[in-house]
Amino acid sequence: MIIDCHGHYTTAPAAHQAFRDAQLAGLAGPRRPAPEPARISDDEIRESIETTQLKLLRERGVDLMIFSPQASAMAHHVPDPATAVAWSRACNDLVHRVTELFPRRFAGACQLPQTPGGTLDDAIGELRRCVTQLGFVGCNLNPDPSGGHWTAKPLTDRFWYPMYEALVELDVPAMIHVSASCNPNFHALGAHYLNADTTAFMQLVQGDLFADFPTLRLVIPHGGGAVPYHWGRYRGLADRLGRPPLGEHVMRNVFFDTCVYHQAGIDLLYRVVDVDNILFASELHGAVRGVDPETGHHWDDTKRYVDNVGLGPEALARTYELNARRVYPRLNAIAPAVP
Repeated sequence: MIIDCHGHYTTAPAAHQAFRDAQLAGLAGPRRPAPEPARISDDEIRESIETTQLKLLRERGVDLMIFSPQASAMAHHVPDPATAVAWSRACNDLVHRVTELFPRRFAGACQLPQTPGGTLDDAIGELRRCVTQLGFVGCNLNPDPSGGHWTAKPLTDRFWYPMYEALVELDVPAMIHVSASCNPNFHALGAHYLNADTTAFMQLVQGDLFADFPTLRLVIPHGGGAVPYHWGRYRGLADRLGRPPLGEHVMRNVFFDTCVYHQAGIDLLYRVVDVDNILFASELHGAVRGVDPETGHHWDDTKRYVDNVGLGPEALARTYELNARRVYPRLNAIAPAVP
């Protein structure tokens, strides 16, 4: 089985965005009754999935995708907590309907209602709802709800500990994933996301989070940002800061995905990072769509790159399935492993 650990519902029906627009209009103008989530039919959901994500998964030979709401639309920078809760619930409920309509193809990961400077109470409540009631297998955790201004505390700060306690209790991982950029210095897709991936890793190097949470699992997407390319820098900084080697200090708990859109990048990822820490992912129909004019293949067809690394059968099995099952153990109830 091939499991893609990183996909977003970027093709949700237009009525869902209309609900969001009505929410934001209500915040910007005179107070009015809160809008109701859009009424979207099963047929609309099927059409939005079958012609895009599912079509590409089938064409590329991928069996199951861990699916979450559109990351850029989480918009955690909007400061109103009630709006954040209503928006997250609507997004997660829509993803849940996708998993019900296509139970063998999609497993849910939830958006959390975070806000700048807000507490984590609502986020933990939504995590619990999605895991225990909707059968989700993980979540997206934003280390920068401000949207590029980095007003939040580092991930190693005790502010985050109630969230980590819930993740450990529920036995689900968090993917470290920012949302929209509100800072014009940082292009959302080309800078903000990769900055966050790299920043999160360095925060973990500086702290000692996993001494307190030895079973916590965090996925850093987009190939780990700049980390694999500068692996020697992080090894050297860990040593300079008096931290244990990275393999002991963070890499028992941190995992990177394969959302790297060229062959040389994937080759480097496997040269630097242990295969047990790499999860297959594509984020297809997401940030980098279209065809690479140099190769004639889609940028986000990451399976091609992994297949071309020259891995043996055991390493491929770990990348494509076994690592995902270990990091996201609730997948085993959704898609039992074949002996």
